Amino acid sequence: MTDVILLQMPAFKKAYKKLHTKDKKAVDDAIRAIIANPELGQEKKGDLAGVFVYKFKLHQQEMLLAYEWDPSKRILLALGVHENFYRDLKR
Repeated sequence: MTDVILLQMPAFKKAYKKLHTKDKKAVDDAIRAIIANPELGQEKKGDLAGVFVYKFKLHQQEMLLAYEWDPSKRILLALGVHENFYRDLKR
């Protein structure tokens, strides 16, 4: 497999930075999963066409990781809980 370029947008970096160290490991695992198989996430429609959202659990709370991808790179857009996630993602 060729190397995949991983880019982080400011909204993702800000949310990631606020997590505890042990919680970052769960996010890192989710990132590794989408690097390996970018079609794991669900593709969005309408305003968010081309954006994929991968859902995973963190302390019984469902977390959403939004990203865009092409064969050579993954762009991490946002990370958070469902509340206001899509509204904030549209900005």
